[in-house]
Amino acid sequence: MIPPDDPSPDFWAEDPPAPPEPDPEADAPDRWLDESAGPMVRPYVLTSGRIEPSRGTFDLITMVVAVGVEPDTTIGLGPEHLAIVRLCQDVLSVAEITGHLDLPVATVRVMLGDLLDKGFVSLQEPEPEADMHDIRIYKAVIDGLRAL
Repeated sequence: MIPPDDPSPDFWAEDPPAPPEPDPEADAPDRWLDESAGPMVRPYVLTSGRIEPSRGTFDLITMVVAVGVEPDTTIGLGPEHLAIVRLCQDVLSVAEITGHLDLPVATVRVMLGDLLDKGFVSLQEPEPEADMHDIRIYKAVIDGLRAL
């Protein structure tokens, strides 16, 4: 901005506009709120920042079942761990557990690893795929189709 040729004294006497007052809510840290539950915990907090289970691979179709009695809260498990044990009184897949808890799969896998380490759940891993390179399988399928 170029100053005028003959500035009046009032031109330079003006104070610059004051900055807007900060909104106290804007400076507060982001808060995750759920309408009925209050503040929510981010998934990585549930696993102490871990992204891999300490044990097991936990495919989505891995079947999980609780073994023994339901643990109490004094052994260092969170409410989500206890919810998994309650859910797994009947055999459930990792995908079903994830759906019931409405948590990311990676978070559930880490918590399942914790429960497996402490002996509160048992797993049945999916069976490996059949050897599809064996020509006898293809011949048996062709023979079966011809028999129809």
